[in-house]
Amino acid sequence: MAKQEYTKYQQKIIGRYYENLDTIMLQKLQELVTELYLAGSEKEKAKLWERAHKAMVQLEIPPEVINKIIQSHKVETLASHVEEWLRKK
Repeated sequence: MAKQEYTKYQQKIIGRYYENLDTIMLQKLQELVTELYLAGSEKEKAKLWERAHKAMVQLEIPPEVINKIIQSHKVETLASHVEEWLRKK
């Protein structure tokens, strides 16, 4: 596959995306907290917890913290951690 060339404008957009990736992931986690509160079925909740896990891994949260949050399956725990991470930002 040939290497794709990007215009200066496209390069700036891509660069800004990666510069703000942590902010994007934190926003995604905030949205997941809301979705988890509103989720009806256990199947839906399981999918949302998996998405939250992936977002936390991408944010490079320590594995022991991720495991603690995921194993508790308490939305309040996730929400309090997200709030703490936002304050640190």
